[in-house]
Amino acid sequence: MGIEGVLNGVTKKANPNKATILALGKAFPHQLVMQEYLVDGYFRNTNCDNPELKQKLTRLCKTTTVKTRYVVMSDEILEKYPELTLEGLPTVKQRLEICNEAVTQMAIEASQVCIKNWGRPLSDITHLVYVSSSEVRLPGGDLHLARGLGLSPQTQRTLLYFVGCSGGVAGLRVAKDIAENNPGSRVLLATSETTIIGFKPPSADRPYDLVGVALFGDGAGAMVIGSDPVLGTERPLFELHTAVQEFLPDTEKKIDGRLTEEGISFKLAREVPQIIEDNIEGFCEKLMEVSRFNNKDYNKLFWAVHPGGPAILNRIEKRLELVPEKLNASRQALMDYGNASSNTIVYVLENMIEQGLKNKLDEGEGDAGTEWGLILAFGPGITFEGILARNLTA
Repeated sequence: MGIEGVLNGVTKKANPNKATILALGKAFPHQLVMQEYLVDGYFRNTNCDNPELKQKLTRLCKTTTVKTRYVVMSDEILEKYPELTLEGLPTVKQRLEICNEAVTQMAIEASQVCIKNWGRPLSDITHLVYVSSSEVRLPGGDLHLARGLGLSPQTQRTLLYFVGCSGGVAGLRVAKDIAENNPGSRVLLATSETTIIGFKPPSADRPYDLVGVALFGDGAGAMVIGSDPVLGTERPLFELHTAVQEFLPDTEKKIDGRLTEEGISFKLAREVPQIIEDNIEGFCEKLMEVSRFNNKDYNKLFWAVHPGGPAILNRIEKRLELVPEKLNASRQALMDYGNASSNTIVYVLENMIEQGLKNKLDEGEGDAGTEWGLILAFGPGITFEGILARNLTA
C-alpha cells in the first residue's frame, strides 16, 4: 500500500500560519540501470577500451552504495546522436534537444502523481516553482510544464535554474515563502533532472566525470505546499517551520560547473565532504537559533538529508554523533535512485514517511517516528539550505 493510502487518521494538526507539504510525487525515465552492469555498458556505449579507467569506475561504483538508477540515455538516443560519445565535438544543441523534452515529460508525470495524491483539482494550483539544472531555453521549463499540465495561464511561476543538488530544498524554501504570504494559495513545486546534459566519454583528464557516471541518476519530483490545510480533503505531511540559506565564503570553486559547447562540465573538489563536515554543526545551530528551537539533542531529531554521496552522509553522521538509523531515508534514496540532484529530497521525504508508517504498523520505534527534524541539502557556492520541519505523520 502506498503512502497516501495509509495516511488517513495518522496526521497531526498543522499550524495554520505555517506552510505544509500536502503531497509528494515522483517520476522516472524508462531505463533502469543496475549498478553491477553499468561499467561494461558505459564503456561499450562510448567505444572506449581503457583498462585503467574501467578499473577505476568499477571501484567507484562499489563505493557509491548505489544499486539502481533511472536514466534518460538509451541505445536509441546514441544511435540518433552518435556524436555524444566522441571527444571534443560541439554537441550542446543536441543535448538540449534531448534534455528539454525529457525533463518536461518527467516533471509533468511527477506533478500528475503529486496532484492525484493531493486530492484537489488542478485548477486549485495558484503558483508554480520549477527547478532544474538540466535544461536551458526561453521561455523556460516552468512555462512548458504549466502548459503540459494544463495549469491556468494566471498561475504565477518562479524558475530556479542551475542551483544543483541544493535545488530541491531551495525550491521548498521559495514555495514556503509564497504559501505563507499568499493566504489560500497552493504551490506546486516540481524538480526535474537528467545527466545527458553532462554525458561524456571517459577521459583520464577529467577524473570527476567517472564519479558522476558512478553516482548520478535521472528523474523528477513534485510537492504541493500550502498553509491552513483543508480538513477532510488535504493531509499535511510536513510543517515547514523556518528556512535558512547560507553560502561558505571562498568555496565557489569547490563545486564548479560550466556550460560549454560540449555540454556541462563539472569539477568537484575532493575536500567537499570535509568542508560540509566542518560546517554542518554550526549551520544547524544557526538554523535552530533563528527558529528559537531549544532541542539540540541531534538524535532526538529526524534528518532528511540530500544524499550527495556516501562520504557526505558518513561525515555528517560522524560529526553530529548520529545513530546509524538517523540517515536511513537518505541512504535508501541514494541506493535506489543515485544522486538525482534537486529531485532527491522528494525521495528522501517519501522514504521517511514510509519508514514511519512501517514502524507504526510493526509497533516498533525508529527515527521516522520523530516529530521534529531538519531538511538539508548542499550545492554550489558551497551553499547550505536548511528547513526546520515538523513531521505531521509521526
